[in-house]
Amino acid sequence: MRINLFFSAAFAALALLCGRSYAEDAASIPAEAAQYVAEPATTLNLWPGDPPGGIPENIGQEKWELGGEDVPIVRISNVSIPTMAFYPAKDPNGACIVIFPGGGYSILAYNHEGSEIAEWLNSIGVSAVVVKYRVPRREGLPKHWAPLQDAQRAIRLTRAHANEWKIDPEKIGVLGFSAGGHLTVCAALDYSTKTYEPVDSVDEIDCRPNFAAPIYPAYLMDSENDMSSESDLSDSIHIDANTPPTFISVANDDANRAAASARFYIKMREVGVPCELHIPVSGGHGYGLRTDKGVAAQWNKNCEHWLRAIKMIP
Repeated sequence: MRINLFFSAAFAALALLCGRSYAEDAASIPAEAAQYVAEPATTLNLWPGDPPGGIPENIGQEKWELGGEDVPIVRISNVSIPTMAFYPAKDPNGACIVIFPGGGYSILAYNHEGSEIAEWLNSIGVSAVVVKYRVPRREGLPKHWAPLQDAQRAIRLTRAHANEWKIDPEKIGVLGFSAGGHLTVCAALDYSTKTYEPVDSVDEIDCRPNFAAPIYPAYLMDSENDMSSESDLSDSIHIDANTPPTFISVANDDANRAAASARFYIKMREVGVPCELHIPVSGGHGYGLRTDKGVAAQWNKNCEHWLRAIKMIP
């Protein structure tokens, strides 16, 4: 068994004590965005102090802005203090999904690819965590490196709170969109990569997710527009027999992301790891659960069936 479900009471208490201390500085939702972002039960800072690498001087104050749609998209930029917002299911079935909104590793589309997804998960008995990871990209680092540090830390903190939050630590998955879908893949593949030096006992906890659901994932291939038959997955994508079961949904007309996802599926099939792939004929990119965007935005129905098939939910 990969995860020690019964780590000592003393260790669990220490982990939770550390987690509670982070909540004191966790930022609240600004008033102008509050009507579009569901209120979480609790919000924790991911790190007890500055995140790994510190806070760059060239990144300004965090900003929350509203995009121009009937239901505005809440966009967050300049994130230097990453957080995780916990949304408990009213009748929890033990599963929990850690959500990574998209935004090209430049901003976070926080409601339509974050809190709205948490609300849907809660409706099927799944608790959720929405991660406000660091953006924009950090100079001199791979585009996903600081977000991956935050992702690994968020998974560990979720497991640290498993008892308190009524979560089965063997039923913790990751789900993300676009760049957040790429981050979902990285969290699922690179869980054994040491991306930061441990800061406390929470970092002794396994950060391998039990399943992954990248939705219209970006950056699986080095070029988003390369449609040649010779093109392949990015060299940074390393799939093996320990990769968690994966669900992917992406529209056929979404640049080359469907072709990249198909290649990912084939690699998963080759190593014998369950993978379910859905490619509706149209839908484009960035629809979240906005049903006015067409059938592609109904990916959640297939995802729910898949979660039952792999026995993550009853």
